[in-house]
Amino acid sequence: MVTDVLQPRNALLAGMLGIGLAAADHWTGLLWGFLGALCAGLIPAGYIEWERKRGTWGDRHVVDRTQRAPIFFVILGSVGTGSLIMLVGDAPTPILIAMLGLWAMTIGLLAVNTVWKISVDAAVASAVVVLLAVVHSPWWLFAYTLTIAMCWSRVALSYHTVAQTVAGASLGVATSAGFLLT
Repeated sequence: MVTDVLQPRNALLAGMLGIGLAAADHWTGLLWGFLGALCAGLIPAGYIEWERKRGTWGDRHVVDRTQRAPIFFVILGSVGTGSLIMLVGDAPTPILIAMLGLWAMTIGLLAVNTVWKISVDAAVASAVVVLLAVVHSPWWLFAYTLTIAMCWSRVALSYHTVAQTVAGASLGVATSAGFLLT
């Protein structure tokens, strides 16, 4: 249940709405946040579901790392497109920087995934908490307990090892904090 509730699609939907609202300090930030959630979470989740229904993958977890590359390319294209729309639409800088951090994180996930399985769920859960902490308030770091719960659930389900979840969570922190603090 923890894995399903905190999956990337859900974490990004909630997180990007919050980041957008804080970035704009106005209700219009929710629109920018929804665009971010759509591009970073909902479109990739839709692609995974479409491929799953076609029989490409058994479920949304895509446990075989050798089958993951197309997902990363869809994410890169979707987040890149969303970022361009934000740039042209004069979105608040923090939401645009958050998108670029997610784009950089996806490049890191793709690179690592070519040689070793890394937890995307842990990376996203970690990134969302860090993004919220930087844009909203450091108090959001207490939500890192949800990231730890996500990591635990991935290990408990035998989808990942502890090292794979720690690596994913670390990549999420590094790329998110690195972009937002520049």
